[in-house]
Amino acid sequence: MARIEFVDLAHAYRPDPSSPADYALRPMSMQWDDGGAYALLGPSGCGKTTLLNIISGLVRPSRGSVLFDGKDVTGLPPEQRNIAQVFQFPVIYDTMTVFDNLAFPLRNRNWKTADINKRVQQVAAMLELSADLKHRASGLSADAKQKISLGRGLVRPDVAAVLFDEPLTVIDPHLKWLLRRKLKEIHHELKLSLIYVTHDQIEALTFADRVVVMTQGEVVQSGSAQELFEEPAHTFVGYFIGNPGMNLLPCRIGDGMAMIDGGAIPLDPRAAAALAGAQGRVTLGIRPEFVECNAAPGAGAIAASVVAVRDLGTHCLATFQVGAQTVAAKLRHIDARTGDQAWLRLPAERTLYYVDDKRVA
Repeated sequence: MARIEFVDLAHAYRPDPSSPADYALRPMSMQWDDGGAYALLGPSGCGKTTLLNIISGLVRPSRGSVLFDGKDVTGLPPEQRNIAQVFQFPVIYDTMTVFDNLAFPLRNRNWKTADINKRVQQVAAMLELSADLKHRASGLSADAKQKISLGRGLVRPDVAAVLFDEPLTVIDPHLKWLLRRKLKEIHHELKLSLIYVTHDQIEALTFADRVVVMTQGEVVQSGSAQELFEEPAHTFVGYFIGNPGMNLLPCRIGDGMAMIDGGAIPLDPRAAAALAGAQGRVTLGIRPEFVECNAAPGAGAIAASVVAVRDLGTHCLATFQVGAQTVAAKLRHIDARTGDQAWLRLPAERTLYYVDDKRVA
């Protein structure tokens, strides 16, 4: 296990990058704790796999350094970094038994037979593969094969980190949930440093202690699930995390109010102070979970018309028209139909403000 540090790290696949758009991974510095569970989350092409391959040594960064426990490993090849990597599709030996597949990394390191047997039995029990240890891998289901691949990554207790590159993509959704839970249990038991790449926010938020959100090669926020949900530092995080994502409304600031198309929202003193003299594009953000709906006007409420209401059993998901903008709300109940008028309240303590996509209040 290792503490992993990135110092002024960046990578471009083209020579002589001159603008941020030229970088697959934009300049960043960050530290990940020994034994932590991290997820790299973002859409396809955002730089997740590039960063993972830099950690593993498959890609050498254009600039900056990678440190394991303070030691610079930037120039070391993968075999000298003591990492394990699990890929999107199972990497196993079909002609070997499950036991031999799990034992293979240990035999390559000249472990004693008794120690190999003990470790393989331990990992197989964690992944519920004990009954299949004598079976050939070729005859197993896709999810069992991916369990073997996971086990090969987890079987070595001395690795600096285990890297997962979207390992559950080919798995049935229900089994995917079970394997995520199992990986979480294994992490707590073995205390390995785990780094998990995914574009699925549910996978990231349920697996990792800290989630690193990326877009267009840039790390825009790193935090816990609660921090990313309640305090997104960038409009992309607000939009990408949550279902549906955060309501993001262009606004103007003046006279203690945030003026959006169709209404005005009172600013609390802290927001007013943070936005005083703001230069740039100002955006109001609020989660659908925090939007309140009333049948009659009230203090601070803005007029809206109901566009659609979907009853999802545990809650209603309503869409409203406010001026030229649409606002989504998750409500316990709503007595309204399409075309009805309603009044929305955006609580000041739950309303965030962004200047040029970065949160200021």
